[in-house]
Amino acid sequence: MKDWNPEQYSKFMQERTLPAIDLLSRVNIRNPQKILDLGCGTGNSTQLLKDKYPFAKIIGADNSHTMLEEAKRLHPDIEFILFDGSGDCSALGNDFDIVFSNACIQWIPDHKTLLPKLMGLLKTGGVLAAQAPMQSEHPVQQLIQKLAFSDKWARIIKNPRTLNTLSQGRYFDILASLTSDFSIWKTVYGHRMPDHQSIIEWYKGTGLRPYLAQLSEEDALKFEEELLEKIRITYPVQANGEVLFKFPRIFFTAVRQ
Repeated sequence: MKDWNPEQYSKFMQERTLPAIDLLSRVNIRNPQKILDLGCGTGNSTQLLKDKYPFAKIIGADNSHTMLEEAKRLHPDIEFILFDGSGDCSALGNDFDIVFSNACIQWIPDHKTLLPKLMGLLKTGGVLAAQAPMQSEHPVQQLIQKLAFSDKWARIIKNPRTLNTLSQGRYFDILASLTSDFSIWKTVYGHRMPDHQSIIEWYKGTGLRPYLAQLSEEDALKFEEELLEKIRITYPVQANGEVLFKFPRIFFTAVRQ
C-alpha cells in the first residue's frame, strides 16, 4: 500500500483533532513523566499532549515515514519514532504514565491482544486513553465495503480492508478483564461539510486508501464516482446547502492497577 499522504490527511485537521481534544480532557494524571502518542500521524495529537504536559517526555510513534517527516517538520521540539503498533511493544518499555491513541487502533488487528499489550506499556497507575471510529456504525464505511465487494469491483480489489474496531460491549469485556478502573463512551460528531465531494476527500486521506491503492488511476476515479453517488443518496443536503456528516467514535480510558 502507498504511504500516507500528509497533505490529504490534513485537509480536515480541525475535525480530526476534535476527538483528541475530547479524549485528552478525560485524562487527569498530574505531572506525568513519560507519555506515548501511538499513531501520532502528523503530530496534531502529540502537540495537544505537549501543551497540556509541557514538562513530560513525550514520544510520538507512527508506522508511516511520510507522516513522521511532516510531524518532525511541524513539531521539531517533540521526539517522533517509527513504530508499528501491531508488532512487539515490549521494546518501548513499561514505564509510561500515559499511552494515548487517537484514531489509530482501527488499523491494528486483534484488539483482544492489542489492549493488554498497550496496558503493559504503563507503569502502575498509568492511563491508556484511546479513540477510534465505530466502523460498523458508519454509513460511509459500509458503502465503501459494499461497493468493494460488488461483482464489478471484487475482481480488481483483491484485498478489501479489514474492519478491526469492536463493539462497545466487546471493549467493555476486554477492559474489565484488565482493570476495574475504566470508562467507555461513544460520541457521534456532526461535521459540517460544504458538499458531498468533501466526504470523499476526507476518506481519501484515510479509509479509502487501501482500496484506491489497488486500482489504476482511471479505475480509482470510477470507484470514487460510484461511491460519490451513493453518498449523495445517503446524506441529504441541509437547508443551507451544507451536508451533515455524522461520524460515530468510541472512546475509552483504563488505569493499570
